[in-house]
Amino acid sequence: MLKTVLLGLSRAPLMKRIVVGFPLTRWMVDRFVAGETIDDCLRVTHRLLASNLLVTIDFLGEDTVTVAQADRVTDRYVDLLDRLAAEGLADRVEVSIKLSALGSLLKDGYELALDNARVICAAAARAGTTVTVDMEDHTSTDATLRTVRALRTDYPWAGAVLQAMLFRTSSDCAAQTGEGTRVRLCKGAYAEPPEVAHRAKSAVDRNYQRCATILLEGAGRPLFATHDSAMIAHVTSEANRVDRTASSYELQMLLGIRSDEQRRLAGLGHAVRIYVPFGTDWYAYFMRRLAERPANLLFMLRALVERPGKKRVTSGF
Repeated sequence: MLKTVLLGLSRAPLMKRIVVGFPLTRWMVDRFVAGETIDDCLRVTHRLLASNLLVTIDFLGEDTVTVAQADRVTDRYVDLLDRLAAEGLADRVEVSIKLSALGSLLKDGYELALDNARVICAAAARAGTTVTVDMEDHTSTDATLRTVRALRTDYPWAGAVLQAMLFRTSSDCAAQTGEGTRVRLCKGAYAEPPEVAHRAKSAVDRNYQRCATILLEGAGRPLFATHDSAMIAHVTSEANRVDRTASSYELQMLLGIRSDEQRRLAGLGHAVRIYVPFGTDWYAYFMRRLAERPANLLFMLRALVERPGKKRVTSGF
C-alpha cells in the first residue's frame, strides 16, 4: 500500500509543488542529492574528494519520454565529463548512467540507448575516466547486460551492475569475472516478484555474500555497493583470504548516508566511492527511491539525525 501511495505521489503535480516548496523537504533532499546543476554537483564532488573519497555521478533523468529528451540527457553527461576533465577530476570521478534515461523505453529504444551510451563512453574516454551502466528492474536485466557487452567492444572498462536480490545474479556474477571487468554488486531496491527474487533480507544477504566471493575470486575489479556493516566485513574478509589489495576493489555508498563510516573506511586505506545524484528531476527520483523500497523512508529519516558514535541502521544499497 505504501509503495503504491509513494509512486502515485511521484506523479502528482500538486504534491510535487507542495513537497518542493516545503523547507524541511528541501533540507532533507539536499542531504542526498547534490543540487540541480553541474556546478552544484561539482561543489559536492570537490568536498568528497577532499575527504579522500572517490565519486560516481548520476544525472537524474529517468522519466525520458521523447528522443529529444534522451539526447538532452546525453548532452548533459558530455558537458559533465568535459568539466571533469577540465578540472582535473577524471582520475577520481566517473559517471553512472541509466538506460531508461537514454531512451531504452522508447520505440527502438535499445539501439537509441546504446547509441547514446556510446557517445557518453567516448566522452569518458577523452576525459580519462569510466562509465557504469546502472541496473533497473528485472525486466531490463538482459537488455542492460547486452548493452554493456556491446559497449565493452570499444570500451572494455564499461561497468555493469548486478542485484543480489535476484535469483540469477550468482550466475551473472560468474560470467563477469574476466580480466579488467568492472561490476558493481548491490542488494537491489526494486519491488521484484517472488518468481525472480529473494524476498527475505536474510536470503538477500546470503546471496550478496555468495556473489561477493565469486567476484573477489575473479580477475576483475568488483565494486561493492552497500551500507551494511556485515556485508562490508564479509567483503574485506574475503578480499584478505584471496590476497586482494585494497586498491583492487571498491566499497560504494550513497551520498549523505553513513558519511562518517565512508570517511573511516577511506582512512583505513579502502577505495570508497560515493554515488552522487544531481539534477532538476530530484523530486521524482527521491519519491521513486522511497517507493522501490519503502523501508528507505525510515532509513533516510534516521540518517538525517545521525550523530557521531550513534549506531546506524543499514540499507539495501
